[in-house]
Amino acid sequence: MIVLECKLKGKLGQYQLLDEAIRTALFVRNKALRFWLDNRGVGRKELMRYNTQLRAEFEWCKKLNSHAGQASVDRAWFAITRFYANCKASPQTPLNKGGIKGGIGFPNFKKRGHSVEYKTSGWLLSTCKKFLTFTDGFKAGKFKLIGTRDLNFYAVDKIKRVRVVKKADGYYAQFIINIERQEKHESTGKQVGIDLGLEFFYTDSDGNTINNPRYLRKSEKSLKRYQRRVSSKKKGTKNRKKAINKLARKHLKVSRQRKDFAVKTAKALIQSSDLVVYEDLKVKNLVKNHHLAKSISDASWSIFVEWLEHFAKIYNVPIRAVAPHYTSQDCSGCGNRVKKSLSTLDA
Repeated sequence: MIVLECKLKGKLGQYQLLDEAIRTALFVRNKALRFWLDNRGVGRKELMRYNTQLRAEFEWCKKLNSHAGQASVDRAWFAITRFYANCKASPQTPLNKGGIKGGIGFPNFKKRGHSVEYKTSGWLLSTCKKFLTFTDGFKAGKFKLIGTRDLNFYAVDKIKRVRVVKKADGYYAQFIINIERQEKHESTGKQVGIDLGLEFFYTDSDGNTINNPRYLRKSEKSLKRYQRRVSSKKKGTKNRKKAINKLARKHLKVSRQRKDFAVKTAKALIQSSDLVVYEDLKVKNLVKNHHLAKSISDASWSIFVEWLEHFAKIYNVPIRAVAPHYTSQDCSGCGNRVKKSLSTLDA
């Protein structure tokens, strides 16, 4: 599966209809979660049947494409199964008052939605693949697609889902394409191990380093300035909404910078190596250290590892995850262990 993203260009009224579709999808997701809480131990099939009941009970729910409603239920079910996975229990395990409810990752109701997902119906792509039309009950109409170059390489029947995502700078259509991407890898004979860190993004076994860009740290002053502007505006006013949007756009830019850096760094490492060994860091546990949480999040190790695994499959390059214990204290030359403090390790 690959995901291609294009920006949707339309009129204000069309965007408002997309907002309505997103709110309806969120309503279905939250109602499915409520049904699961009230009927402990129900499975995915029961939630799908409840989705049909919702469409009969709420007339306006019928505007949402039936497949989009199923996708919303799938989101609720994914949150449920992820919670049980953290608890190492089965999704059919009933929740007791003193049981696992309230554990790590317990599925919560969402106040705001940012996306709606269609499967094979509810949308129509033009022959030239430059226009996308939504055909469900909301009738958002025809949108122009910005950035469709890569989309032209794939047949329409390979598109399994279309996800509409609302971001700070507009609305986007994400096309989920059912195809396995494979690229030829030219052997370099190089086997490398990398040690992730904060001073340098990573240091490899040959002593080469990649600088940590620290995008969040570099943007902190402007982020604080935008945040002060939000705080100074009266709640409910248009000026406050504009200030919030500017703050969100800045955060979006930082997240895009992180992703771009992670993608390019991971791809370059895979292309230049025949074997990559990296630390299997538990980032969720590391960020509990409040003194280093911001720096660790800014380093975006999780995104980097995710893309490292992605490109390893594409180029058929083996990678290995090793336990991170003492990797920063064992000398790569003589093998002796040199004890270091946390401040030294993260310097």
